[in-house]
Amino acid sequence: MKSSSNTIETKAYSESGDSLFLEDVNFTPQGKTISELEDFLMQNKEPKYRATQIFEGLYKHRYKSWDEFTNLPLNLRNKLKLVSEFQEMKVSHHLVSVDGTQKFSFEIEPGKEIEAVWIPSGDGDRKTICISSQVGCTLNCSFCATGTLKFQGNLKTWQILNQVLTVESLVGDKATNIVFMGMGEPMHNYKEVIRAAEILNHPKAFHLGAKRITISTAGVVPSILKFIEEKQPYNFAISLNQSNPNTRSEIMDINKKFPLNELILAAKKFVNELDRVITFEYVMIPDKNMSDENIAAMAMIASRVGKCKFNVIPLNTSFHGWRTPTQNEIDLFVLKLKSKTKVPIMNRRSPGKEIGGACGMLALERKEINK
Repeated sequence: MKSSSNTIETKAYSESGDSLFLEDVNFTPQGKTISELEDFLMQNKEPKYRATQIFEGLYKHRYKSWDEFTNLPLNLRNKLKLVSEFQEMKVSHHLVSVDGTQKFSFEIEPGKEIEAVWIPSGDGDRKTICISSQVGCTLNCSFCATGTLKFQGNLKTWQILNQVLTVESLVGDKATNIVFMGMGEPMHNYKEVIRAAEILNHPKAFHLGAKRITISTAGVVPSILKFIEEKQPYNFAISLNQSNPNTRSEIMDINKKFPLNELILAAKKFVNELDRVITFEYVMIPDKNMSDENIAAMAMIASRVGKCKFNVIPLNTSFHGWRTPTQNEIDLFVLKLKSKTKVPIMNRRSPGKEIGGACGMLALERKEINK
């Protein structure tokens, strides 16, 4: 049984019978921070400076086996082979959209899958990977296909990062931006998500700027407050989707636990204490959240929060008989909203819709591509 010091009684032995590491033979180096790798090495009487070499090898050089770590002594590599192993997730499906979007399905284990999406901008300057944080989801947002899936657990840090590593390897390019907007509620897997973001941001790993990493939530207020208290540097987005406090629960079931007013107060605290812009995501659903009253309420929210912006997104699913807004409806909604508030408003497109890769569509559906 593993003890609090991360050692076990059973030792690993070399062919000569010499005792090697006391560490759990199932130690996974991926997803570990430098300090965690240092602890692992020091507990096993190896110099801690090797941790940085391992860390860089994993994320900067993208090594996939100990044999590739030629900067480590051969005897250390042989020891590491005995007590640890590299993990990987199998890509079970890969679809490519006509607009360049690519959707990847990963098998975590038999019966458990997640999805990630590669989203290039039209001009090719921005290359975003939308990654998942859970298998299924703990929430049931009415417009979201992921909410129809059974929740089967939180992803570990290495599984979150492996999405990025694998997608970049398969598309042959590096992402400029990462968004935690795939399957799952990131704030219900706070520890692993933040650790993944730290590694994505680390100069000896992926070296993505903090402002190029966006973490989203449907409105888990306690975790937002923790994010603020810890002064996390990453971009933050709230899936608002309904500005009427009396009817938000019809679309966002989390509103029953954390009402809209509490959420807006948390957003205001974010802006005031971190002095940063917060983003409100708003899925446009005709006859549900696009009325003049909704627009007025959105403007009021912007006024209360201060530094914020809206990303408005057309509905991509068709649950409950709901439909995607027409382009005229979208244009009119945005025009009216701009007349009520001066905060930035971005009208997001729906990349990858025909392969089930657009916002709200990740549900392991194997859509075929029209040839």
